[in-house]
Amino acid sequence: MLNLKQKFTYTESQIVGEKTTLPKQILYQAILLFITFTVVFPVLWVVSMSFDPRADVLRPTTLKLIPDGFSLKAYIDIFNKPTNNPVDLPTLFFNSLLLAAGSSFASVMVGVFAAYSFSRFKFAGRQVLMLAVIAVLILPNVATLAPLFVLLNRVTVDFGEFTFNLRNSLLGVGLALLTTLLPFAIWNLKGYIDTIPKELEEAAMIDGCSPNQTFFRIMLPLATPALAITAFLGFMSGWTEFYLSWQFLTNPDNFTLAMTLYNMTGQFASSTPWSHFSAMSVIIALPVSVVYLALQKYMTGGLTIGGVKG
Repeated sequence: MLNLKQKFTYTESQIVGEKTTLPKQILYQAILLFITFTVVFPVLWVVSMSFDPRADVLRPTTLKLIPDGFSLKAYIDIFNKPTNNPVDLPTLFFNSLLLAAGSSFASVMVGVFAAYSFSRFKFAGRQVLMLAVIAVLILPNVATLAPLFVLLNRVTVDFGEFTFNLRNSLLGVGLALLTTLLPFAIWNLKGYIDTIPKELEEAAMIDGCSPNQTFFRIMLPLATPALAITAFLGFMSGWTEFYLSWQFLTNPDNFTLAMTLYNMTGQFASSTPWSHFSAMSVIIALPVSVVYLALQKYMTGGLTIGGVKG
């Protein structure tokens, strides 16, 4: 009887506790719904406008998820000729993909080696170099625009018939972008590698693994979540990069999607075909969403859980 009474009392107090927290839960849910609405509403408006034929000549003032006269004309026009420049959408897409994927891959590959060195080894100048990395992160990106322009403009790559100026090329923009992505990659990856137990590497070396085998077979798999999020943020920065490309590139064949989106506004916003502008915005946003969904399980997973379990 005593046990049943205790169980009944505990259950009753639990119910009372749930009643007292119900108003807070309602408040929290209302706040989250409001935040969701403010974030999703502009996105829905842009998507709806891209299918609205009225947006070719005016900007709709009302939102209809399925607009009257639903049409794919804006997407067809964008695919054939986004702007007056003689560059089609596949070329622009390839340029943006090359810039984003290349700069992201390079920053992660170089950054993980540097981060591992900072995390595991003690060497002269280690603290000074880490302070330098932090200083570059704090420095505004636009502050390095002029020196990078002058430096890259002095370099000409000559492969016989294939000659180009490094500044006026996607390679030059990628190198300039790497000056921003690499310090972030080093700092972000070092913080994660610090949390990986050193005992795992020591145990592997006792079992006969060389330092290289320990790095590639033990550390890298455990650091997959940090590598994924660093690569994603680098890809997103390269995909939406605008100010370096706008200042460096003059050849329309090297233009990116972000540059083209800005070109579509024209001299006056009143002359902008908003359906085309919205369609281009949707096209630019889709690849980033796909990359995020592909890497989501690595971003949310903790692969070190159970790593030291014997």
